[in-house]
Amino acid sequence: MTGPQINRREFAGLTVAGIGGGIVSRERPLQADDRGDWDPDRPPLVTGQALRVQPVLTYATAQRREKTSWRSWGRINSKEAAAQELEQIRKELATLATGAGFPMEVSAPVAVASVEEARRVGQGDHDVVVVYPATGTGDLLTACFPKKRTADVVIFARHESGPTYYGYEYLNSRLLKTGRETELARNSADDHGPVTVDDVVIDDMGELRWRLRAIYAVKNFIGRRIVAVGGPMGKWDPQAPKVARERYRLDIVDVSYDELASRLKQVRADTGRIARARTWADRYLASPGTTLSTDKTFVVNAFLLYDVFKDLMRQHAAPAFTIQGCMNTVIPLAETTACMPLSWINDEGLLAFCESDFVIIPAGIFLHYICGKPVFLHNSTFPHRATVTCAHCTAPRRMDGVKYEPTRIMTHYESDYGAAPKVDMPVGQEVTFIDPEYSTGRWVGFKGTIRGNPCHEICRTQQDVEIQGDWQALRGEARDSHWVMVYGDHLKAAAYAARKIGVRWVNLGDSSTH
Repeated sequence: MTGPQINRREFAGLTVAGIGGGIVSRERPLQADDRGDWDPDRPPLVTGQALRVQPVLTYATAQRREKTSWRSWGRINSKEAAAQELEQIRKELATLATGAGFPMEVSAPVAVASVEEARRVGQGDHDVVVVYPATGTGDLLTACFPKKRTADVVIFARHESGPTYYGYEYLNSRLLKTGRETELARNSADDHGPVTVDDVVIDDMGELRWRLRAIYAVKNFIGRRIVAVGGPMGKWDPQAPKVARERYRLDIVDVSYDELASRLKQVRADTGRIARARTWADRYLASPGTTLSTDKTFVVNAFLLYDVFKDLMRQHAAPAFTIQGCMNTVIPLAETTACMPLSWINDEGLLAFCESDFVIIPAGIFLHYICGKPVFLHNSTFPHRATVTCAHCTAPRRMDGVKYEPTRIMTHYESDYGAAPKVDMPVGQEVTFIDPEYSTGRWVGFKGTIRGNPCHEICRTQQDVEIQGDWQALRGEARDSHWVMVYGDHLKAAAYAARKIGVRWVNLGDSSTH
């Protein structure tokens, strides 16, 4: 399977999401000659390729006959009625796409009344076919399903949102798989598996939206390109980079420390770039809610390092970045730590991770595309009294994708050197976690609520989080490893997407998945 790669020109034109409304526009693309100017007021970049959606209405014509049954359930039994329903579908999907929060390309809805017409739809080059089974047979429905094994299906049937569909009655486990793990065991990046009862939505446009968002996440996670300075590794699992490449098709671009050192030397000799880094540092430190508790020189040096990281991302047309030796190797080279550059890159809507840990990085990329917000990669701690502490020195500030949380710039904890953000997240904020079981392909998902922002002698950004769900079961999932966290509740979409690509998903809030 070929993943969703982007070339240099496409990288230079990444779309910009409108603040608050979630509308995707092209009002402020990142230009190729922009040289990656840091601008905290710029709306977050949207790096994902648009989801290509084909809506299709199935219907059957009916003629009145005396003293016998002549029609099935539903009002859509003529070409005229089908045309009216197509217009309703078009309006609903236009509204959904406008406020979806991720890029969609919705083709004109089509109506099919024969298996031959339906098969032609299934042979199209779509990411997802949304089938509206108004009337017609189950054979007509299944003929719409895409032939491409990496394309998906969502079925939308009406009960009360319009004329009641016959599909509301005939959709069942005879036509569709039940979604049991045994039926999904062969799902993978190359084959998203059968259509299941979990692919059915009745009336609810919100449920349709999160399913489409999940499919969008799958499309943009599989095959994603990422620059790895110092090469990839796996914390407690040396097979993790191999698994990331083979199972998830991640395109890992290995950049040596020698190349990083050479680029840093050039940047540190460029008086123009040094002046620009000082300007950026002044602007950043003057921003509301920002407190400096380390040497300002470390922040200036961090912007020079950020400049190099962004050059590497641009050169390789990669929306994601990681560095392995961020706590040791980079310090003598950059005379600061990598914490702030990684935080800034995430705040821009791109993806940046420390430690080059490909046990957790696949889950981080996946979760970013599920929610469209920055991801906080952090150390795990042992659960007790439904509480865990999440801590690391590279946290994004723009966790909701809009505003910057209050932040104190301190030294990196383990080295007591450089600059690292201590980000305070709102008490009461709901968050979603993924905790991978090394690189086995089993991911644990759960929710929590932020209860505090302590200041223990650990990594600078730290949150005490109350676990929602079976927190005692989480003790058996504590592996001295990394987790990823995002704002909001995204468990349904994450579970739906994960199972399509063969990830064994465990939801701690649902005992049936243990």
